[in-house]
Amino acid sequence: MEKYKFTDRQIEIMEAATLRIDKSGIQELTIKNLASDLNLSEAALYRHFKSKNEILLGLLTYFIFEMKERIAAIMAKEDKTPTEQLKEIFASQLKTFIKKPSIVSVIFAEGIFQFNKELSEKVSTMMELMHTHISSIIKKGQKDGSYRELIGAATISTIIMGSMRMTVLKWKLSGHKSNLIKEGNTVLNGLLKMIEK
Repeated sequence: MEKYKFTDRQIEIMEAATLRIDKSGIQELTIKNLASDLNLSEAALYRHFKSKNEILLGLLTYFIFEMKERIAAIMAKEDKTPTEQLKEIFASQLKTFIKKPSIVSVIFAEGIFQFNKELSEKVSTMMELMHTHISSIIKKGQKDGSYRELIGAATISTIIMGSMRMTVLKWKLSGHKSNLIKEGNTVLNGLLKMIEK
């Protein structure tokens, strides 16, 4: 797997960008504001990233790479049941969101990305990556008789992802006050009861 290389300074800039988005909204992410947040000159910031879009692209690329590594490690555990793998993947995602809540603000800003092809493609890549893995786990469960086959794996994956996305959005809108892990587990367990034999 190709490792995306970012300098420590670039990572610092991307983290500052996510904090700025989380606190004030993506429209407040400007090179001027970011340079001020980091006590840098705008010229110094431009040495690391050419534009705001390049920062956002880097941020999404970094998150996707980190997500791929986490999911690959879970998928490699072939002794786990499909249900155990699904629970572990979502626990991993939710814990990452709790650890870095500002990344949720970036991921949920895709409406603003719709006019930027590169950023839209990054968000699509992230969603497709998750959808592909969840679908393969559902197929495995349908094949071994753990899950019902009334609905296709791709549709079940979309339902699970949509439900979890709604749970994360509610947590974001609560100002991160609700218990994301507890609510996520409740939703996932409810969905699994619907598909388990």
